[in-house]
Amino acid sequence: MIAIDLAGADKVFANGVRALQPLTLRVAGGEFATIVGPSGCGKSTLLRLVAGLTTPSEGRVRLWPDAPAPDEGRRRLAFVFQSATLLAWADVEKNVRLPFDLGRSSARDGGVERVRRALALVGLEDFRHAYPRELSGGMQMRASIARALATEPSLLLMDEPFAALDEITRMRLDRELAELWARERLTILFVTHSIFEAVFLSTRVLVMSPRPGRIVGEVAIDEPHPRADAFRMSAAFADCCARLSAMLASVMAEATESASS
Repeated sequence: MIAIDLAGADKVFANGVRALQPLTLRVAGGEFATIVGPSGCGKSTLLRLVAGLTTPSEGRVRLWPDAPAPDEGRRRLAFVFQSATLLAWADVEKNVRLPFDLGRSSARDGGVERVRRALALVGLEDFRHAYPRELSGGMQMRASIARALATEPSLLLMDEPFAALDEITRMRLDRELAELWARERLTILFVTHSIFEAVFLSTRVLVMSPRPGRIVGEVAIDEPHPRADAFRMSAAFADCCARLSAMLASVMAEATESASS
C-alpha cells in the first residue's frame, strides 16, 4: 500500500520565493525513506506538505490513497521536529501525554497505557517523572519521539531529529530508531544532512537539488535489517555513501554553473 503520494506538488510562498519545483514522490507503506540535500533546498517544506502543515501551490498530496476504507489506526501520522520542544514545567510523562490532553482524551480511551508503552519503547519508563532540565539531549529527543509514538502512528515524519546531538549519541539513537521502525512496522520519512546517517537507517535515500528543490536521484539501500554498527565499516556502506556523495556533488556543481551563466 502506498503511504505517501505527491504528484506535481510544488510550493511558492507568499513573498514569491519558490521553495519546491513540481515533484512526484511515492513512499510505500513500511519504507524508511530519507531525504538528503543542501541547506535551504526545501527538505523541511516537503515534510510539512506531507504533514498537511502547509498546502502545495500546485499539484496534490495524498496519504494512503489506496486504503479501502477510513481506518484511523492506519492513517495516523506524527511529526518529530529537530528540537525536542518539551514543556519545561512538565515532567516526561506529562510531555508525552500532551497529544491526549490537547485532544481531551482520557484514561478511558487508552491514553494512559499508550503513554506507558511509548515510554517503554524509547527506554524512558524509569524517567517518567523527570523534568526536561534533568535529561541529556539524547534523552530529551527520546521523550519527543515517545510523544509521537504515543498516538500510535503508522507514518512518522522526522525533520533532522538528531542533528544537534554529539556523534556517539546520534549513532546510538540511529540504531535504536532503526530497531523501533522494524519492530513497530512504521513508515518513516526522515530528513538529514548526514549521508552516513541516511545510509545506516534507510531502505531508500532521495537526493534533492538546491532551491527550488526537486528530487534528482535516489539510492536503494539493499541491506538487511536490523543493521549493527559493523555495517558502517562494510564495503556496501562505503559504496552507498560514495554514490550519494557523487550525486550531491554533481547537483551542486550544476547549480553553481547555472547561477554563474
